[in-house]
Amino acid sequence: MGHVVFISAGPGAADLITVRGACRLAEAQVVLFDALTDPALRELAPHALWVDVGKRGFCKSTGQAAIDALLVRCARDHERVVRLKGGDASIFGRLEEELQALAAAGIACEVVPGVTAAIAAAAHTQRPLTRRGMGGQSGRSVSLTTAMTHKGQLQAGRHADTEVFYMAGRQLGALGRGLLQAGWPAGTPVIVVSRAGWPDALASDHSLAGLAGAALLHAGRPTVVTVGAGAATLAPFNPATQLPAATVPTPAEVTRAAA
Repeated sequence: MGHVVFISAGPGAADLITVRGACRLAEAQVVLFDALTDPALRELAPHALWVDVGKRGFCKSTGQAAIDALLVRCARDHERVVRLKGGDASIFGRLEEELQALAAAGIACEVVPGVTAAIAAAAHTQRPLTRRGMGGQSGRSVSLTTAMTHKGQLQAGRHADTEVFYMAGRQLGALGRGLLQAGWPAGTPVIVVSRAGWPDALASDHSLAGLAGAALLHAGRPTVVTVGAGAATLAPFNPATQLPAATVPTPAEVTRAAA
């Protein structure tokens, strides 16, 4: 009986994988990989058997039951099996079903965390998802939500200071209308990022009332939408809120204080 490692590859370029993830991937005999993982990751396990089990919205995809069965079969035939997932496996990655299938078959697992698309979008735009309230933008809570349920129903609510919607590219207009109906003000800042974590990532700023205008720019690209405090531009630097220059320690003073 083999061992399965769920590796979170990150949301884009191959170098966003963690060091632990890269090390575990290099040990793999079989890799079951998702559609959005960077093909360059194959260089880390060139002798493994790579099996495409990717899922893409509105496209032909591998069924979840087939993936579960294939994972169990591979773990019975090989010692080291990797399930390579885009982003972070625990964030909208169907991790629960696959863990349950392996547990039912008595197969040991490990989960390696990774960078999720919301974090990659925040890094690309340099818009922290949480804010301390300076400049009038209070951001003490973050909600991660899929724009569409598995039944095809749009989800648009107001549950946190910052809301990040995944898989929203085809529903931008409807999402904007739904959020207005949920009580968000029309002028709420929104930032849309497609292909976050890739060199060709695109970002665009909008008000909530004008969110539909982002649809053409991001069409056909994996998209996340950040609404609220975490989408606001950074407040201008205010020297009055900083310590007087005379009280700011030098690097040498900091080193001596820590010694």
